[in-house]
Amino acid sequence: MIPQSIVDFFHANQNVLWLTTLILDLSLTLVMYRVFGRIGLTVAIVLAILLANLQGPKLTEIFGMETSLGVIFYSTIFFATDVLSEKYGRQVAGKAVLMGFGVSVIAVLMMSMSLLYLPSTQPNTAEFSLEIHQAFESILDFTPRFVAGSLLAYLISQSFDVWLFHKIKSYTGGQHLWIRNNLSTMTSQALDTTIYSLVVWWGVVDLTTAIELGLVKYGFKIFIAAFDTPFIYWARSWNVPLTSGKTG
Repeated sequence: MIPQSIVDFFHANQNVLWLTTLILDLSLTLVMYRVFGRIGLTVAIVLAILLANLQGPKLTEIFGMETSLGVIFYSTIFFATDVLSEKYGRQVAGKAVLMGFGVSVIAVLMMSMSLLYLPSTQPNTAEFSLEIHQAFESILDFTPRFVAGSLLAYLISQSFDVWLFHKIKSYTGGQHLWIRNNLSTMTSQALDTTIYSLVVWWGVVDLTTAIELGLVKYGFKIFIAAFDTPFIYWARSWNVPLTSGKTG
């Protein structure tokens, strides 16, 4: 799908790949909002949750530090939630959080059900079918620890993010969007990272490694929270209809 020259470039420049992915993810979220309005942001949240859960267990190294690939997609959930909070209010943002939680539960359940199906044993496709089945097992065989930790971290941190965003907005009289965007995201991300690290990683790896992974992950999240500030100001400036595909 991706030309080999681009693959080779990004293999040799992983830090550039991370920044490119972050910009692309935030930009596509803005496109979803610009084209589809409030519904587009809700869909972006649900999509980001699915991507983060599927890619969360994959570890990589960015700027010489080991971190989970899901940090990019999961952090932008907070960006979309903050845009919803700013433009449409706490109730709409809270409903999007619950919708994302519901979709996550359904996705985990249905993907787990898919693993109950045995691979085909037909002579012409048996080897291929077994390889695909094993690949699915590696990606979709969620442990109870992962399910509990990821869903718990998401629901608590996202709900807290919406609550704190509006508390700060009320306290500042609706001024200083950058303060509530950054402070609510950084605080709720600290909560999310702590829960995820202790529930999901601790036990898979030792406590020290779990804490190290969490601290690195949180460092990336702080950077993303600051990096997305111009994007949220840009989104706030648009007059976008609630559900129409037409832009205002």
